[in-house]
Amino acid sequence: MEIKKPNMMEFEQIMTLTPQALFEGTLGRAKPSHEKIKKLVDPILEKGGYYLIATEDEQLKGWILIGASKDQFTDSATGFIYELYVLQPYRGQGISKRLMKSAIDELKLEGYPEVRLSAFAGNHAIQLYEKMGFAIRNITMSLPL
Repeated sequence: MEIKKPNMMEFEQIMTLTPQALFEGTLGRAKPSHEKIKKLVDPILEKGGYYLIATEDEQLKGWILIGASKDQFTDSATGFIYELYVLQPYRGQGISKRLMKSAIDELKLEGYPEVRLSAFAGNHAIQLYEKMGFAIRNITMSLPL
């Protein structure tokens, strides 16, 4: 398996599949349109963010979107993992872990002192994040009205 930046065709495939990725990542709470995805992703890419993809035999298996973020309280720059997704047929093969490790390595090389991410409570990926050393930093709570 190869971890690399996507070519244009692979990038377009990611953009086609991202609504499903966000639907799953939000545990079914959001089903964004392609237009909404573009509004979410374009600013990240314009600020230097990029995708890394996992492929084998030219078959896309998953991706991770990484870039910079700024701490809202201290204004310090941090690396950020915006999205992680592995296509259903390839889950359980360690692809998420390899993508995460590659992303962390890239962000470290770029000089970030810390990597952050956000996840919906109940998302099964939280177990992976914790195994990789991520810890809860802040909690957002909600009260349905």
